[in-house]
Amino acid sequence: MATAGQRRGADTKAEIRRVAIELFTERGYEGTSLREIAERLGITKAALYYHYNSKDEIVLSIFQAHLDAIEELVAWAVAQPPSPELRAQAVERMIDLSVGSGAAAMKFAMANQHVVRELHQSKGRENAFGKMTELFDHLTGPDAPVEEALRVRAALLSVNIVLMASRGLNASEAEISTVARDIARSLIKID
Repeated sequence: MATAGQRRGADTKAEIRRVAIELFTERGYEGTSLREIAERLGITKAALYYHYNSKDEIVLSIFQAHLDAIEELVAWAVAQPPSPELRAQAVERMIDLSVGSGAAAMKFAMANQHVVRELHQSKGRENAFGKMTELFDHLTGPDAPVEEALRVRAALLSVNIVLMASRGLNASEAEISTVARDIARSLIKID
C-alpha cells in the first residue's frame, strides 16, 4: 500500500497526462518542456522519465487512454440489447467520456493540431472510427431507416462538436455538458 507521500503508478501517469495537457494547452506543445511538467507536478525530471521518456510518449498515452475509454463504451453497449433506452444511455456515457479529461484532450488537440496530426496518424484514428462505427451499428441495427441511423450518429458525434464549439466561451464544464446532453437528446428525440 502506498504511503501518503507516494503515488501509485497509474495515478501518477494520469496526473502527468492531466498536467501535460494543461501546459500544452496554455503554452503550446513546443513551448512546454518535460522539466516544466515535472515542476508543476512537484516531482523530479528523473521521476517523470520513469513514467514517460518524451512529450510525444505523453501525448500518445493521452490519446490511447481516450481510445481505451471509447473501446470500453462500445464493449458495454454491444453487451446490451439494442433499444431506445440504450441509445439514451450511450449518449450519457459519451458525455461522461468527453467532458473532463476528454474535453482537455480535445482542447489540446485543437491548440496543437500539427502535433496531433504527426503523432496520431492513421492507425489510431482508424481504430477510433471503427469503434464508433461499431457503436453506431449496434445502436441502430442493420435495418434502421436512414434518418434513424443518422440521428443516432449525429447525437453521439454532437457531443464532441459541442466541446469543439465551446472553445473560447466563458462557460463551465457543467454548462457545456448540459448543452451537449440537450442537443444529443433532441437529435434522438428523447425528452
